[in-house]
Amino acid sequence: MQVQGLLLLLALILLAATTEAGKNKKEKVKKDDSECEDWRWGPCVPNSKDCGLGYREGTCKDESKKLKCKIPCNWKKKFGADCKYKFESWGGCSAQTGVKTRSGILKKALYNAQCEEIVYVTKPCSSKIKSKSKAKKGKGKD
Repeated sequence: MQVQGLLLLLALILLAATTEAGKNKKEKVKKDDSECEDWRWGPCVPNSKDCGLGYREGTCKDESKKLKCKIPCNWKKKFGADCKYKFESWGGCSAQTGVKTRSGILKKALYNAQCEEIVYVTKPCSSKIKSKSKAKKGKGKD
């Protein structure tokens, strides 16, 4: 009987601790006290180098705020991380320039970013010829 009572008491203590921890998490959420609705947000500025964690500054009338943001380190596009585009398939390789091109149409501008409606990107043509025979090697040994 004492073991059951001890287990019940332990379960109640554990339940109370998890409930209290949940309340603390809810209290930490900041409420937006601002009544301003016309916020103007600047670009995400990394803390160091040209990618990673940083801050975005916003202003509205006499108020200003800073939001945490992140620029992925593989994001080197000239049109910025706040402009999201829907890209079509890569075009054929140009024998004259040695590059292939594709275009993207603006899908979403985050934080009222100034984005171009259509962008064009290029990349060097691949010199490798893809072969399916590699998958068959190693099979059929005697």
